[in-house]
Amino acid sequence: MFLRKDATRHQLIRVDELIRETIIYAKIAIGNAAYAFLIGGKLRMSINYIISILKPMLEGAQMTILLFIIAILVSIPLGFLLTLAVRSQIKPLSWLAQAYIYAMRGTPLLLQLLFICFGLPMIPVIGEYLVLDRFVAACLGFILNYAAYFAEIFRGGLLAIDKGQYEASQVLGLNKWQMTTRIIMPQMFRIALPAVANESVTLVKDTALLYAVAVPELLHFAETAVNRDFTIVPFVVAGVIYLLMTLVLTLVFKWVENRFRFE
Repeated sequence: MFLRKDATRHQLIRVDELIRETIIYAKIAIGNAAYAFLIGGKLRMSINYIISILKPMLEGAQMTILLFIIAILVSIPLGFLLTLAVRSQIKPLSWLAQAYIYAMRGTPLLLQLLFICFGLPMIPVIGEYLVLDRFVAACLGFILNYAAYFAEIFRGGLLAIDKGQYEASQVLGLNKWQMTTRIIMPQMFRIALPAVANESVTLVKDTALLYAVAVPELLHFAETAVNRDFTIVPFVVAGVIYLLMTLVLTLVFKWVENRFRFE
């Protein structure tokens, strides 16, 4: 009688343990399923969020690319003219060009942008007549700044050319214009091309300074999204876009270097 009761009690305890184990495993399974669902949902939400912020950020990237194109197309020729001015036999012109280059390279680009955008309109006489759009003012600041850097790059390229090239040009009977355009300039640009490529990549990254003068570029839209949504995802997306732009630019300059390298 007692043995039968003990066996029954033991069976009940075993059944109770099985039920508890089943409940525990069920909770674990449900928890894992819920976790997987939440992770998948978050992933889907993250992808949808990235897609939602990508359009305005690409519009900002268009502004970045536009400023880069304008600045690079104007500052490179202006930098070469500054190089010629520095090497000019006219001393006042040479001193003026050197002073300009020193001033542009010796002060922060951000300070120059702030001065052009906000400082010039405050000058009593100039401010009444000089009204510049923010983007135009920013383009002007980048052009004036980077022209000085390109001038130094080109000056280094000219100094790297052997004096025998000048002597050979004179022996061939070339005038100064022909010597400069046919002999000196092609060699100078080939020598200076790697430094020009590096400075151009820096220019792409420096366009983020437009945010400080209220020009709606890539970083502006990223900052707006971060403050609105309390997430760093827009900064990551902006970083990826900057990396893609600099990658494309680097590949272009690599192709140009291979195309025009000395045989």
